[in-house]
Amino acid sequence: MSGPAHWWDQLLHHDRVLTLPVELPWFGEVTGRGVFNLYVTLVVLAVGGLAVAVLRQPELRTRWTTWVLIAPVVGIPIWLGRGSTALLAVVLAVLAVVEFARLVALPKPETWLLLVLAVLYPVAAWQWPDLLFLAPAIALGCALPAILRGDTTLGVERAAFTAFASIWLCWSLAHLVVLWEDAFVVVFAAAAADVAAYVGGKSLRRFRWAARPLSPLSPNKTVGGLVGAVLGAVLILLVLGELGVGMVVAVAVGGVLGDLLESMMKRRAGVKDAGAWLPGFGGLLDRVDSLLVVLPLAAVLG
Repeated sequence: MSGPAHWWDQLLHHDRVLTLPVELPWFGEVTGRGVFNLYVTLVVLAVGGLAVAVLRQPELRTRWTTWVLIAPVVGIPIWLGRGSTALLAVVLAVLAVVEFARLVALPKPETWLLLVLAVLYPVAAWQWPDLLFLAPAIALGCALPAILRGDTTLGVERAAFTAFASIWLCWSLAHLVVLWEDAFVVVFAAAAADVAAYVGGKSLRRFRWAARPLSPLSPNKTVGGLVGAVLGAVLILLVLGELGVGMVVAVAVGGVLGDLLESMMKRRAGVKDAGAWLPGFGGLLDRVDSLLVVLPLAAVLG
C-alpha cells in the first residue's frame, strides 16, 4: 500500500520546478515553476493541435487558437512581474469596458467612469490591494452620474449596468494582479476546462441527462459540458500542482457561469458576438468571459 500512496503524494506535492536548457540574454539561467508551466503549455498546445488537425472541428480550432493567443499574451507579462501584470489587466479591462458600453448602449458619463475604474482597480491591486474591499461602495457610487442628471427614465438601468460592470469587468480582471504568481495557472486551467467542456458536451450528448441545457440562454452549454469542464479542470490542475476542491469549483463551475453570464448580455443586445475586431473570434469579452468569474473565485477559493 505504501507504493501507490507514495506515488500519489509525489504527484500532488512535487515542486514543479525546472530550468531552461539555455541561458537567456539579460536573464541568465532561468529556473522556477514558470519554466515547468512553459513546458506544460507547449505539450498541451501540441497535443491540442494534433486533435484539431484530426477532428477538423471549426469550434475546436477556434478554442485551440485562443490558447495559442493566451499563452504569450498572458504568460509573458505575468512572468515579467506584478507591474506588467497590472498593465495587462488595465489593457484587458479597458477593452472589455469599451465592448460592454457598446453592447448595452451605456451613456458617455458612465462609460468614462468605468474606464477610470478599469485603470484604478488593477493599479490598486498592485500597490494598495486592501482598497479592493471598497468595491461594493464604489458600485453604489456608480449611480452618481444618473443621480446628478436627474434621470428618472433610465437612471436605475444606467446605474445597475455601471455597478455591475464595475465588478464584472474592472474588479474581476484586477484579480490577475491579486493572484499574480498563480495567475497563469488559473488562466491556463480555465482555457483547458473550456475546451474540455466543449469535448464533454459533444461526446456525451447521446445521453439524455448530458444533453440537458444548463440554461435557455445557451442550448450548447449542457450538463455534459459541465462534466467535461470538471474533469478537464481536475486533470490540468493535477498536472500543474494546484489540485484542490476550491480551485476545481472556481475553474470549472466559474468558467461555465462566466460563459452563461456573457450569453445573457448578448441575448439582451441581440448580437452573436460582443465585438468583431478579433477576426474569427468576435470580441475580447467573447474570449475572457469565463475568466471574469474564474479569477475572483480562484482568489477566494483557491
